[in-house]
Amino acid sequence: MEPLKIATFNVNGLQARRAHLLEWLHRESPDIVCLQELKMADASFPVDEIQNAGYGALWQGQKSWNGVAILAKGETPQESRRGLPGNENDPQSRYLEAVAHGVVVGCLYLPNGNPQPGPKFDYKLDWFEKLNAHAAQLQASGHPVVLAGDYNVIPTDEDIYSTRSWQKDALLQPESRACFEQLLEQGWTDALRTCHPNERIYTFWDYFRQHWQKNSGMRIDHLLLSASLAPRLLDAGVDRWVRDQPHASDHAPTWITLKAP
Repeated sequence: MEPLKIATFNVNGLQARRAHLLEWLHRESPDIVCLQELKMADASFPVDEIQNAGYGALWQGQKSWNGVAILAKGETPQESRRGLPGNENDPQSRYLEAVAHGVVVGCLYLPNGNPQPGPKFDYKLDWFEKLNAHAAQLQASGHPVVLAGDYNVIPTDEDIYSTRSWQKDALLQPESRACFEQLLEQGWTDALRTCHPNERIYTFWDYFRQHWQKNSGMRIDHLLLSASLAPRLLDAGVDRWVRDQPHASDHAPTWITLKAP
């Protein structure tokens, strides 16, 4: 059997990047895709075009903001959760979970948290704590699980081109990093860093000061593998060519390949 390819992609507005998404699906043919920042209501989701590309889909939209989706090649993902436990009254669409190709997939868009300190940073840390509590349950289940998405956390100084102008940013704060570290301590494997232990590898380049052209990026899109899934990890990478498209998202798709079960 062929390896299983799972990817995460913050599209930063699906209406504007629809052509980019479809071209990437055609060229790279991932088996499972987690999308973030759809920025559209449920009724606007381009389900017909995605199905024509060979993918079944689940989505949780939100007009103008947030929004997550899970795509699976050749099948419809089977939804297992919408939103995090204990967060049922959260109006923001940030977490969707499903089973596809024999893997439990948690698609997440963690709050940015800026400006900090303040209520947005408090919301980020509270959301992160709820994610970690749910992740512990997933880890304990023994099922093969991947938690994929835009975590809005730069885990270490090696995951950013320079910390100098970002010291006050929520993505770099000790509290944010501590939450991510606590998640890893549950037994999750950071797939991209595992495959590229000593490389400056980025998934996001903002639109300012020619950061893309200068490769002044940061690594904030992560795929974490449960202890039961990690032994199947073959490779991980970033499809940088998507970021080089005209009017591209500021993120590039980030992916892993797994041995077939």
